[in-house]
Amino acid sequence: MHAMQYELTLPADYDLGVIRARVARVGHLLDEWEGLGLKAYLMRERGVHGSPVNQYAPFYLWDTVAGMNSFLWGGAFQGLSNDFGRPSVRQWTGLALEEGGAAGSPARVAVRRRQPVPEGMELAEVMGDAVREAGRLAAQDGAVLAAAVVDSSRWELLHFSLWAHDTPKADGDVFQVLHLSAPGLAGLPRGRRW
Repeated sequence: MHAMQYELTLPADYDLGVIRARVARVGHLLDEWEGLGLKAYLMRERGVHGSPVNQYAPFYLWDTVAGMNSFLWGGAFQGLSNDFGRPSVRQWTGLALEEGGAAGSPARVAVRRRQPVPEGMELAEVMGDAVREAGRLAAQDGAVLAAAVVDSSRWELLHFSLWAHDTPKADGDVFQVLHLSAPGLAGLPRGRRW
């Protein structure tokens, strides 16, 4: 499993109806994308859920690198780049994915929490803690799923969770889920990934 996200931070007075309309128009195009586990079309609105910014920030869980590369290099990503400029695309390696008790329910919000991998600690211990945190989040009321991923170039952990209600039981940046494409979610392996 590979995770990917890019962020488009928009002006404070930006009409977020433009983003909502874009997702309504093109969101379905990835509903059957080969190699894609999940794409959450995410948006933060300034002043909502404590967000300091307006932002469009889709989050992906890929089952295959070929699917991710096809998206990035095969033309789909080019449309976004043409409209908004080419954003930096962050990538993480999967550590764990767990289904929550609300699996199958529509996701209303997502929570993303980034944290540095502490210096001087055993990596196996830190990664094991991240896997357990994914399980803890998935066990919370209203959780649809939870994932833990790591960027070893920046030594950063990222916890990502989807929630069926607007009051997630997770700390981090809260995003509205505008659409969810999940053609390969059922095929993504659950649990620890090493």
